[in-house]
Amino acid sequence: MLGIPVATIRTWEDRYGLVVPERNANGHRLYRRDQVEQLKFVRSSIDSGVSAADAHRLLAEQTGGTLGAAPAGSAGARLLILLADHDPYAAEYQEYFLKTEGFAVDVALTADAARRSFGEHSPSVTVVDLLISGGTGLDLCRYLREQGDVLVIAVSVLAARDQAVAAGADAFLLKPLEPLQLVSTVRDLLGSSAILRAGERR
Repeated sequence: MLGIPVATIRTWEDRYGLVVPERNANGHRLYRRDQVEQLKFVRSSIDSGVSAADAHRLLAEQTGGTLGAAPAGSAGARLLILLADHDPYAAEYQEYFLKTEGFAVDVALTADAARRSFGEHSPSVTVVDLLISGGTGLDLCRYLREQGDVLVIAVSVLAARDQAVAAGADAFLLKPLEPLQLVSTVRDLLGSSAILRAGERR
């Protein structure tokens, strides 16, 4: 409808806090008509050569909004993400991008280190490379699932979605990871989890 990638819209929502939709019971974003028009304005401004930041600054001036205000209940308020990855370079890249989005990050390069970190820090989300420690990622997913109400994202260069989900992962991403997709997946899981917990309290 807008010609804007979903991951880009989510990143704008998290970074600039101007066009923030409501969510339905399933955690899906619901945009009002005026918000769609605002996104069209941002898109047309960028097409004319304005940066995304300046486009949102112009939108804030038009709507009286505050640029950079975090959405209510934003998932990025220094929540801890545990990266369990055998590849230190891939882990460093993921860590950098997640930190720029406001998350705290801990890196574990072996399955044993991941178990220790999980026990000590209780991260909000754990990202598990299935090839960690010689391919023991599925076992690590099962271990994390046994610990209770945890959020696990499995990643791999192999197409192993079904195996990962069967082992307890909440989501699966194929490597090499696209940073915006990783951040969007993390935020979607955190948002869905919060909604489910609120429903349980009611």
